[in-house]
Amino acid sequence: MSTFNSAAIEEFNGGVWVFCEQRQGVMMPTSFELISEGRKLADELGSKLYGILLGDKVEGIAKELGGYGADGVYVCESPLLKDYTTDAYTKVICDVIEEYKPEVMLIGATNIGRDLGPRCAARLHTGLCADCTHLDIDVPKYKDFLRSASTLAPNMIDSIKEDDRNLKMTRPAFGGHLMATIICPRFRPQMSTVRPGVMQTQAFNEETAAKTVLEKVSVELSEADIHVDVKEVVKSAKKVVDLIGADVVVAVGRGTSADPKRGLEIAEELADVLGGVVGGSRATIDSGWLSADHQVGQTGKTVHPKVYIALGISGAIQHKAGMQ
Repeated sequence: MSTFNSAAIEEFNGGVWVFCEQRQGVMMPTSFELISEGRKLADELGSKLYGILLGDKVEGIAKELGGYGADGVYVCESPLLKDYTTDAYTKVICDVIEEYKPEVMLIGATNIGRDLGPRCAARLHTGLCADCTHLDIDVPKYKDFLRSASTLAPNMIDSIKEDDRNLKMTRPAFGGHLMATIICPRFRPQMSTVRPGVMQTQAFNEETAAKTVLEKVSVELSEADIHVDVKEVVKSAKKVVDLIGADVVVAVGRGTSADPKRGLEIAEELADVLGGVVGGSRATIDSGWLSADHQVGQTGKTVHPKVYIALGISGAIQHKAGMQ
């Protein structure tokens, strides 16, 4: 850390990076979403896009990241990285960032990402915008976004400087009542955790996947660096509903409280007919009618189905934040 200076922003020309989350050798869908979004940001910056992949014997799944837009992948392998621990992953990622100095670092706002992102940002002495739903670098594109998604006066939007090359990180604030855009102009890398399901995954390209450059990174990690010992990983036997990837969502709210059991039966029947899944507002989850993996909203999951049917839902801003 003694030679690393996050305020020396002119030294950070290592491109746009995406932390590519894998679990037990399987790449998580959020990684493909962020690689697709990272491709756009890298093009706007005129730089390269790299994934950073940690694990044990995971090189075989790295190439597929190129099919979604990655120019290359930094592969960090060690038996000590087989299971996720905050200590190990933070040390390795920070070591690689200090060496290659990326300008932007994106992490999925999953359970792992929400734990990993703040720890890395603190150790690197840089900023972090959490739970983002929109990212921009190119100012004209950012202005178009503001014109369609904000209530700012046109003169305020037009006054934004065209030469601003900072990453504009937009996220819900004040319970979803407004959207705030955060920048990190004084430190690098510019770090963001991105809400799963809000970025569109581009089509897989076999040709670009074959051209992806894999760079194996020498990992300096010992058991003394890790203060948690993972004894066993136990998978839940229940099937978790895939709200994020669903084309049809039938959601229920507190308005079905007169007969919640019958309301849920109707929602499930309708979802089956339409080939969709059942979601719910926070009230239904807090009441125990549905499990937490069904929740749509700011504190739940972000969805982008082709059809969304709301039954007995008031439409509170926190719930609508899951679709904006």
